[in-house]
Amino acid sequence: MTASLPDTPGPADAEPRHLTTRLVHHSYEAPAGFAAPQPPVHKASTVIFPNVAAMRAREWKDKTSYTYGLHGTPTTYLLEERLATLEGAAQCLLVPSGLAAIANVALALLRTGDEVLIPDNAYGPSKALAEAELRHYGIRHVIYDPLDPADLAARITPATRLVWLEAPGSVSMEFPDLAEQVRICRAHGVICALDNTWGAGLAFAPFDLLGDGTLGVDVSVHALTKYPSGGGDVLMGSITTRDQGLHLRIKLAHMRLGLGVGANDVESVLRSLPSMAIRYRAHDVAARELARWMAGQPAVAQVLHPALEGSPGHAQWRALCGAAQGGEGAAAGLFSVVIDERHSQAAVDAFCDGLRYFKLGYSWGGPMSLVVPYDLPGMRDRPAGHLKPGTVVRFSIGLEDVEDLRADLEQALRGAFGGS
Repeated sequence: MTASLPDTPGPADAEPRHLTTRLVHHSYEAPAGFAAPQPPVHKASTVIFPNVAAMRAREWKDKTSYTYGLHGTPTTYLLEERLATLEGAAQCLLVPSGLAAIANVALALLRTGDEVLIPDNAYGPSKALAEAELRHYGIRHVIYDPLDPADLAARITPATRLVWLEAPGSVSMEFPDLAEQVRICRAHGVICALDNTWGAGLAFAPFDLLGDGTLGVDVSVHALTKYPSGGGDVLMGSITTRDQGLHLRIKLAHMRLGLGVGANDVESVLRSLPSMAIRYRAHDVAARELARWMAGQPAVAQVLHPALEGSPGHAQWRALCGAAQGGEGAAAGLFSVVIDERHSQAAVDAFCDGLRYFKLGYSWGGPMSLVVPYDLPGMRDRPAGHLKPGTVVRFSIGLEDVEDLRADLEQALRGAFGGS
């Protein structure tokens, strides 16, 4: 039975008679002026308008007001603005994952008959998106060699509308000549979009590659799932741009696709963002130390880490990222190794299974170290002659003590490969 107030008449602005109505339409408003380190979290699908004129006049595309939760709230606008600052962009959009960011850009900029170029070492699901979904829409994709700018230039045609860049490449960690790739796209009048998840807005400035404001990518996508979140518990992505017209094209597609993110996930990223640079540096330092140690192990034929001499693209990494962090250069906490071909896949699997602190799991950027063995030839369209023969294993270095991680690697190597 619903409780109610006495059934007495009153003026039009009187309190509702029924308790349930009073609870829904309660008139109390908290006083202004509350301030705290963490911003408030605004959750909404419906946004309330004061009158019909305001409903008709509000504009969500320029963030001057609010119309519907999917199009933005104070919470999502705040994270977007902070991420735009992080990457040196003017505008940012939030999407449910890094892959959703890639898909949003592709569906906004490509039409039937168009062509997209993708580096051979791109994030695997990005290639799969082109091979399956985009192909269904009559969009052709072409794979290019990320370490050969001339190959990229030769593959651009009048139908090319978008070029994807990745620095470094997924799993095999080759670092391209990103500035030259952008110059080539500029010369051909083609939009270039960068997967900047590894760089995270910290290793280099995607929209200002030379440091003088003359050269940058058109679009940067970022899997916030990794370093901005930092906890291994949030799925989210971002799309940042400097050009207002390009941003609007992507934003309108974002609206039509119904892409949105949860306020609690946004809250988690906002909470983690201030510590990201400190965490990134800690991941970097530990990864370099362990990568150098792994280079001396008998079972390891090659170590793939952009900041290490001899790793494919090291000179390009040094040129782009070497000025960061006091001249030491900046790099994410990722590296891969090639286990010598004399060791079987079963032995490599036993090595991964034998690790205690490195857990088997995809993704990276969280506090826990991860390991994944890969069938790299099955992920590439062409042979990778710069890689030694063997099986590739990728490590994501977490925030554990580096001595514990080294001891873990040592015991697993000994258990799987003995002294060889």
